[in-house]
Amino acid sequence: MARARIIGTGSAVPEMIRTNFDLEKMVDTTDDWITTRTGIRERRIAAEGEYTSTFATRAAERALEMAGVTAEEIDLLIVATVTPDFPFPSTACIVQSNIGAKRAAAFDVSAACSGFLYGLSLADNAIRSGGASKALIIGAEVLSRVIDWTDRNTCLLFGDGSGAVVVEACESEQGVLSTHLHSDGSYWELLYQPGCGNRNPAVQKTLDERKNFLRMQGNEVFKLAVRAMEDAALQALEKNGLTPSDISIFIPHQANRRIIDAIGKRLGLSDDKVYVNLDRYGNTSSASIPLALDEANRGGRINEGDIVLFDAFGGGLTWASVLLRW
Repeated sequence: MARARIIGTGSAVPEMIRTNFDLEKMVDTTDDWITTRTGIRERRIAAEGEYTSTFATRAAERALEMAGVTAEEIDLLIVATVTPDFPFPSTACIVQSNIGAKRAAAFDVSAACSGFLYGLSLADNAIRSGGASKALIIGAEVLSRVIDWTDRNTCLLFGDGSGAVVVEACESEQGVLSTHLHSDGSYWELLYQPGCGNRNPAVQKTLDERKNFLRMQGNEVFKLAVRAMEDAALQALEKNGLTPSDISIFIPHQANRRIIDAIGKRLGLSDDKVYVNLDRYGNTSSASIPLALDEANRGGRINEGDIVLFDAFGGGLTWASVLLRW
């Protein structure tokens, strides 16, 4: 049976950098406080005239170039995002137009920080069923537009950017081995954007109450994230008859260094097997795993035959894991 194999990766981030020292001038915090508690030192911020589709398009073009695939060959295009250009049409349709992927079915996936893995799972299932032969999956966010830069609980954490992969049908031992998707909507109020939907539409009252900005109960999210991500990782390994020692590289969602370290420790992984770029980009939600993957791939950290584990947790609540052989 065919499965999805990654043949190209790409990423794109804004040029503008906002450091912890910049945030010291905006809210009551320090570089040491942020670094110690999150592991973040800086994050990228979109400039005026840059949108989620801007970075999604750039990442897609770079992934296509590496794969040696033209946009016209893509028959499925998925953008994972919680910060789309518009409520509709989908950001995927805008990217489709930008790159000329005229044959592709295009749509967005909203699963917060787990969104890229949800999209990768959908593409893998489409390929396994014969519904697609080449797919483009993108995680892209401009979270700076939904952040309250006076709220110390959230403004320290998030950044903007995008990552993308091209996958094709493959009948060898390479490719996606299994995907595992989970959610628990009973916790939806722990991490959400209360305004700008039809419950609290974008009227003056909603804006005055600052409901257009993201809200998060960070301590509760932290506690749930570690257990859920550990469980998802072990589920993927068990499904494929593998153990943590078989993992060549672990690429988790880049939310908080303490979460990443806790999961790595529980899996018994050495630091050199856990890829981290959180310090330079912050939490880019659905973009974090494909952005880290592209860096690791272009940096020579992944070799043919390597066992690669992706693991994510986000608003919804959602969590997911994907195990593949490179």
